Amino acid sequence: QNIHLVAKWLSSLEKRLEQHSEGSHRDFRVFLSAEPAPCPESHIVPQGILENSIKITSEAPTGMHANLHKALDNFSQDTLEMCSQEKEFRSILFALCYFHAVVAERRKFGPQGWNRPYPFSTGDLTISVNVLYNYLQASSKVPYDDLRYLVGEIMYGGHITDDWDRRLCKTYLEEFIKPEMLEGELCLAPGFPLPGNMDYNGYHQYIDDALPPESPYLYGLHPNAEIGFLTQRSERLLRTVLELQPRDSSTGQGAVGTQEEMVQALLEEMLEKLTDEFNMAELMARVEQRTPYAVVALQECERMNALTAEMRRSLAELELGLKGELTMTSDMETLHNSLFLGTVPESWLRRSYPSTASLGSWFADLLARISELEAWTRDFSLPSTLWLGGFFNPQSILTAVMQTTARKNKWPLDKMTLQCDVTKKSREDFASAPREGAYVHGLFMEGARWDAQAGTITEARLKELTPAMPVVFIKAIPDDKQDTQGLYPCPLYKTRQRGPTYVWTFDLKTKENPSKWVLAGVALLLQI
Repeated sequence: QNIHLVAKWLSSLEKRLEQHSEGSHRDFRVFLSAEPAPCPESHIVPQGILENSIKITSEAPTGMHANLHKALDNFSQDTLEMCSQEKEFRSILFALCYFHAVVAERRKFGPQGWNRPYPFSTGDLTISVNVLYNYLQASSKVPYDDLRYLVGEIMYGGHITDDWDRRLCKTYLEEFIKPEMLEGELCLAPGFPLPGNMDYNGYHQYIDDALPPESPYLYGLHPNAEIGFLTQRSERLLRTVLELQPRDSSTGQGAVGTQEEMVQALLEEMLEKLTDEFNMAELMARVEQRTPYAVVALQECERMNALTAEMRRSLAELELGLKGELTMTSDMETLHNSLFLGTVPESWLRRSYPSTASLGSWFADLLARISELEAWTRDFSLPSTLWLGGFFNPQSILTAVMQTTARKNKWPLDKMTLQCDVTKKSREDFASAPREGAYVHGLFMEGARWDAQAGTITEARLKELTPAMPVVFIKAIPDDKQDTQGLYPCPLYKTRQRGPTYVWTFDLKTKENPSKWVLAGVALLLQI
């Protein structure tokens, strides 16, 4: 709706209420319902109305227990009795309620829960149950595939924009809605079997009696997922507190002095440690053959130059501003605040790569990336192991692996894929690059860990949130040579934010059903 019209209407409502406050019936009441405003500009309810009203908020329930009860509250005993295939209808309805509660509450785990947050609503659940009713009335057999498709791809899937989230939604339904559910062999979560045929109150009672206490296990996640999300929440709170600190001159001369000195010292240290830009003309001249690898190295140097040039420019400008030789602009103020708060300045991030690190770690990481590039551009031969996380564009080097193999073997590039073999060794054990493909170090796994002895993905250890992977051997093979049995297609992301930082998919060996790792949100990360 148009917010300006609403604001206008609210002010006339305020006047109308004032008029009716005298001489009206003593039981006269006005009820207003509103959604939370997305931003401060939308706070348009007049103060007079707010002060004179009793305010009641309806918070979304938290935890599986409350969410499952709330999902079931959308139905009644009449709903349970309306279908001729009563047993099937009740079982699938309860499974759908559990599915709805899981997908709605899983978002609290951040990117490990869903890559992007989605507005799943009770409407999705009630429509899914209507579809279930229509299908069961029309057919004597339960059309499991059709139901999973309609719920997973249309009712709920209609909200989903990320392919990995779509896979997750589909996997939940494959686990919850299948023929075994009618044979009493299905567990919705560890220790929580799908209940048999009960009446409406019986189902509510079953939730109270049988649902295990709240834990990530109820979502198919590892307990580490909770540690990760609570840590991030605490960090966000502390950062907000830090940003609220007073920073104007009224805090006393001493405080400001130390703040200026701190920023000045940091600024000088950064300018001193930043190395010279890469001399692109000289590098171009030194490249004998513009192999796919050499092209990637030159592109990376160009992007690094763009970033370090902006850093030098903005730091030198701020230094002059602090000395009083230049007037402080809003950009200089922003940079000053970032340095003081230890966050990476916006103008640097725009030319940089996705990162969740604080300024100190980010700068140390930047220097490490520069020295890797310096080593590589000395003779442009591929390093013995590649630090994939050190690239602005990791996809480019992975594509270069495929291009190099395609040219060597005269294979068509569009009919190729990357195969990922996890070695049992660490970076120090490799003296030279492989004849074909590349060794890659510096990957981490979230949601599970790699068992080097068994050569498979296995359950994570408690409190080890992102264990390091051994060196991975990446090589290109024709599509049709690819093995698909016993593999988990694992997404690789640049950071723990996941979502748009997606890089590639590596197939990793698993003894367990790959669906276990899908529900656990298992992914590889380039930085932690």
